[in-house]
Amino acid sequence: MKKYECLIIILFFVMLANAQQDKAINYQTLVEFYEDNAFDSILEINQDKLINDFQDQAGDIYEIYANTYEILNQDDKAFDNYIKAKSFYQANGELEKVAQINSGMYFLVNALSKTNENLDSETYLKELGDYATSVNSDKWLMAYYNLMGVEYFYPTQKDSAKYYFSKANSLATKIDSSKASSRILINMGVVQLNLYNQPDSAVYYYNKALSVYLLDDDEDKELNLLFDLYNNFGRAYVEQQNYSNAIEYYKKAEKIDLKKFNDLSKRLLYSNMQANYYYLSDWENAYNYLYMYDSINEVINLNDQKYNIKDIQEKYNNEKLRADNLEIESKRIQSRNLSYGLGASIILGGIILLLFFKNRKRKQELINQLQEVETQKLANQLKEQELKSIDAMIEGQEKERQRIANDLHDDLGSLIANVKLHFNALQVKENPGLFDKTNLLIEEAYQKVRTVAHAKNSGVIAKQGLLIAVQNMADKISTANKIQIEVIDHGLEERLENNLELSIFRMIQELTTNVIKHAHATEATLHLTHHEDSLNIMVEDNGVGFNPSQVTKTNAGMGISSIDKRVSHLGGSMTIESEPNKGTTVIIDIPIE
Repeated sequence: MKKYECLIIILFFVMLANAQQDKAINYQTLVEFYEDNAFDSILEINQDKLINDFQDQAGDIYEIYANTYEILNQDDKAFDNYIKAKSFYQANGELEKVAQINSGMYFLVNALSKTNENLDSETYLKELGDYATSVNSDKWLMAYYNLMGVEYFYPTQKDSAKYYFSKANSLATKIDSSKASSRILINMGVVQLNLYNQPDSAVYYYNKALSVYLLDDDEDKELNLLFDLYNNFGRAYVEQQNYSNAIEYYKKAEKIDLKKFNDLSKRLLYSNMQANYYYLSDWENAYNYLYMYDSINEVINLNDQKYNIKDIQEKYNNEKLRADNLEIESKRIQSRNLSYGLGASIILGGIILLLFFKNRKRKQELINQLQEVETQKLANQLKEQELKSIDAMIEGQEKERQRIANDLHDDLGSLIANVKLHFNALQVKENPGLFDKTNLLIEEAYQKVRTVAHAKNSGVIAKQGLLIAVQNMADKISTANKIQIEVIDHGLEERLENNLELSIFRMIQELTTNVIKHAHATEATLHLTHHEDSLNIMVEDNGVGFNPSQVTKTNAGMGISSIDKRVSHLGGSMTIESEPNKGTTVIIDIPIE
C-alpha cells in the first residue's frame, strides 16, 4: 500500500472520530456551557443538528442562543432566536415562558427600533401586561410594572415612571424577591437623579438597593446588578460634586469580574471615571481611563468583526457542503458497486480534509493580516486621542478663566459700585455710621476676592435664600442715601432650587449695578413674583432712561448681553421698556418646573 493511500485512510478515521465527538455534544452540554459563561463555545455548536436531536427542548435551545447573541452584542441574531423560541412556546401552550420571552425582548426591541421602524417594543409590553392580568400573578405584575416605569422614563414622564416603579417594588417586597427589589430600587434612584435632578434622593434609593442585595444569602448573586449599583452611586456623587466618594464607588465597580456584558459595562464605567478625574483636574488619570475606554471600544469592534468573519465562514462551509453532497450523490448514482463507492468516499473524504487544512491556513493568514491592520489603526487612533486630550485640557482651562471673569464681574462689580456710592456720600457729609458701613463693604469685597475661586454658589444664597439676599443687597445700597431701593415680593415663602436662586440673584445684581452706574435714579423698585410655574422679575427706576434700540442684547461686554445669556439658558424671556427722561423697566420671566 502506498504512503498517500495510508494517509487517506488515517484521515478518514480522523474524520469519523471528529464526527462522533460532534455527536456527543448534546443539550446538557449546551446548558453547561451557558452556566459556565462559555459563550464562544456555544456558537461553535451546530444549532440545527442540536435542535433536530433534541426537538422537545427546541424552545430552550433557541432561548439560550438568543441570550448568548445578546451578551455578545449581536442584537439581530438575538432577536431572530427569541422569535423562534416564542413561536415554539406558543405552539406548545407554555404561556409563562412566552411571558418571559416578552419581558426579555422589550429592551432588545427598544434598541433595534432605533434602526428598524417596523419594530415596536409596546407590542411585547402589552402582551406581558395581558398575561400578568389574566393570571393575576404578583411576579408577572411586578415585571410588567417595572417595564412600564422604563416605558415612561424615556419620554421623561417622571411622575408616571416613579409611580410604576413604586408599584413594582411593593410587589417585589411582597413576594420576597431580593434580586428584583434591588434592581427596581436602582431604577427608582435613576429616576430621582435623571428626571428630578435630586442626587440626594438617588443615593437614598441606592443605599436601600445595596441593603437588600447584601441581605440576600443566595450564593449565586448577580454581579452585574452590584456593578450597576456601584456605577450609579458614582454618578450620583458626581452630581453632588463629591468626587472623592464617586471615585470610591467607581473603584468598587472596577474590581468586579463580570461574566456577562463585561466589555459593554466596563466601557460605560471607564467613560464615567475619566470624566470624574477631569473634574478633579487629575489629567493623568483622566487620560489613562480615556485610553482604557478607547481600548475596550476597539475590543468590542474586533469581536464584532470576529463574529462577522465566523458568519462568512459558516455560510461558505454550508455552500461547500451542499456542493460536496451533490457530488457524492452523483457518484453514488453512477456507481452501483459497493467497493468502488466506499473507495470513492474514502478518497473524497481525504481530499475534503486536505482542502480543509489548506483553507484553514489561508483563513488564518487572512485573520493575521486583519489583526495587523487593526493594530496599526489602533496606534493611529491613540495618537489622535492624545492630541484630543491636550485640546480638552486647554479648553477646560479657558472655560475656568471665563468662569472666574464672570464671577468677578457679576458679584464683585456690583459691590464695588455700591462702595463708590458710599464714598461719594462721605465727600458731602461726615457720618461715622456711614464710614463704618463703607469699611464693612470694603472688607466684604476683600472676602469675595478670596473666595471667588473656591465657591461656585454664593454663600448668602446657599444659607439664606434668594429673597433675603436681594433684601440685604437693597438695604446696603439704600444706606448711601443716593438711591432708595424697595423690594416687593409675592409667593416666595419657600426656597427655589439653589442653582436657580444663584442665577436669579446674579441677574438682579447686574440690573441693580446698571441702575447705579447709568440711570442717575433716586428710586428703584425690585418686584419678585412667584407664580405656579414661573418667576417674574421686574426692575423699575426713575432715572434718565435711554433708547432701547441703541442698546442691543448682542452688544459685546458683560452687561445686557450677560443677563440675556443667563435668561436664555434658563429658558426664559427678557423685555426692556425705556424712554429718555422717563425711567427704565426691565421685565424677566423664567419658567420653573
